Amino acid sequence: MEFLPTAGVLAAYTLAVLALNYTPGPDMAMFVGTAITRGRRAGFAAFFGTSTGILVHTLLVTFGLSALLAASPVAFDVLKVVGALYLLYLAVGAVRHGSHFSPDDGLLPPEPALRLYLKGLAINVLNPKVALFFLTFLPQFVEPGDPAARGKLLVLGLWFLGVSTLSMLPLILGASGVAAFLKTRPRVMRGIDYVFASVMGAFAVRLVTARL
Repeated sequence: MEFLPTAGVLAAYTLAVLALNYTPGPDMAMFVGTAITRGRRAGFAAFFGTSTGILVHTLLVTFGLSALLAASPVAFDVLKVVGALYLLYLAVGAVRHGSHFSPDDGLLPPEPALRLYLKGLAINVLNPKVALFFLTFLPQFVEPGDPAARGKLLVLGLWFLGVSTLSMLPLILGASGVAAFLKTRPRVMRGIDYVFASVMGAFAVRLVTARL
């Protein structure tokens, strides 16, 4: 099937998704923090909200970028180079500033699952960094002139969602232990930052050198 990425592309993409997922950010703080303070069910509700946000970004990017590719392959190519620069920016930022992970401690009163779901959805959908990441990251895995670009973008977006779900569920189930571990081991946090920076930087360099 033409819309399925090659095994090599999918492996590289999965590595990048895992690096992104395990770098603490607003989404992780939301659902892990909720699991700690309100219980696992609440954490799952928040997680499903952020996951729905990923699906929203996937659909917007898939149809938006496929339209851009059809209208102007040159503009699409330029976007990929801009994306490489953005990935380098993320890599440098991870090394310079590090991650921020500080979920609140202590138990909080119960909150309706729907409200927590909507909070998770809002945090993800309204985060411009997530939108920009999807807009600049997914194009790295398709080429101008590819008639199956839309299908490939959609598959990659859904793959992102699947990998995120499988990798994040253990964090929710062991939320308290994960938070305590990360808080008391700053070297581990810095190690995560460097892994993330290395993966993002490698993709950026690969893209730039491929166009020289």
